[in-house]
Amino acid sequence: MPCHNQQLNNVNSGQEHPMKQVRFANSSSSSVAAVVSNSEAADVSIQSVNQDVLGPQLKLLPLNDQIRELQTIIRDKTTSRGDFVFCADRLIRLVVEEGLNQLPYSECTVTTPTGYKYEGVKFERGNCGVSIMRSGEAMEQGLRDCCRSIRIGKILIQSDEETQKAKVYYAKFPPDVYRRKVLLMYPILSTGNTVIEAVRVLIEHGVQPRHIILLSLFSTPHGAKSIIQEFPDITILTTEVHPVAPTHFGQRYFGTD
Repeated sequence: MPCHNQQLNNVNSGQEHPMKQVRFANSSSSSVAAVVSNSEAADVSIQSVNQDVLGPQLKLLPLNDQIRELQTIIRDKTTSRGDFVFCADRLIRLVVEEGLNQLPYSECTVTTPTGYKYEGVKFERGNCGVSIMRSGEAMEQGLRDCCRSIRIGKILIQSDEETQKAKVYYAKFPPDVYRRKVLLMYPILSTGNTVIEAVRVLIEHGVQPRHIILLSLFSTPHGAKSIIQEFPDITILTTEVHPVAPTHFGQRYFGTD
């Protein structure tokens, strides 16, 4: 989906397949200031500050009324599970679509039914998804809906409730994962510890951090900062950076709350 920044960040310019850039909201825009309320302005300010502090590795989907409503319904404690899952799936689809837009593509020419030559593009082969169980599995269907034959690996990581230290219990990837661009799926970034451990496992299997795109729905500033400080080349794509993340997501989505 199109993104709405007024400035692009130049990163990975020397890479074999440079990342496409997601544009950010500019809180200094007079048009934005004229239409947002105080609370909305504060949210835009938070996201702009996080962009400045965390750098271009953190990418936000454009904040519009549709996304804001989905975020609101997901956060509302009175939302029914049916509505919660429906809205979560919609938001996941938007994140997945933009995640795919970050992958490399090549130009191609096709012939239309009328014989016309059309200059278009196609995604390059060598992509895969990896979900961090269990909440990350909520994003798998959204990825399959967009990429019917994409391969998806899984990682099971659990954190100690007292120390918050993450431990890997299971990891299963495509045999050639080290050759692929990886869409790492985890809806809620709170402390960032689980994702950091998952990225370490991928690195152990030969995946370069610059080939990892983390897809999430919500992130705290601390979680995003921890991940980027540990892996400066990773890309994080999310809809919102806010001090309070909806950590109930997995329980509500799978009906275990």
